[in-house]
Amino acid sequence: MPARIKTVGAEAAALLAEIHAESFPVNQAWGPSAIGVMLGLPGHFGLLAIRQDQPQGFALGRAQADQAEILTIAVRPGARGQGLGRLLLHALMSEAARRGATELFLEVAEPNAAARALYACADAREVGRRARYYADGAAAFVLRIDLVHAPKA
Repeated sequence: MPARIKTVGAEAAALLAEIHAESFPVNQAWGPSAIGVMLGLPGHFGLLAIRQDQPQGFALGRAQADQAEILTIAVRPGARGQGLGRLLLHALMSEAARRGATELFLEVAEPNAAARALYACADAREVGRRARYYADGAAAFVLRIDLVHAPKA
């Protein structure tokens, strides 16, 4: 059964925090308060991937004027490898473009090969590097996706 994407707000913060905690190391997991605050801010949005009536992953983004940013994409470990990350990425790109953004930015940990491969499929281009960006000391690549000429899902 194909997954569907549902727009969610701060009311889903506890669920999103649960998925985030399953998807990231403890020192990188976001709690429900932080997610709820983010989703209450202007321009911020959440997208939930549901398969067989079960929440499997989500994406948080924000769009302001012609720029957007991926705040996080999280997929439950048991649901990985099924195309949900790509589905969430393309849904976030579409929502950002719908909100008027023409370019999308994100940071990705240098050692996170799976995420880097996902973003490469969307023609993400490296535009910067932040040394020791993450709590574990890993560097972050700053990537940009052109939403005007982005590949379609």
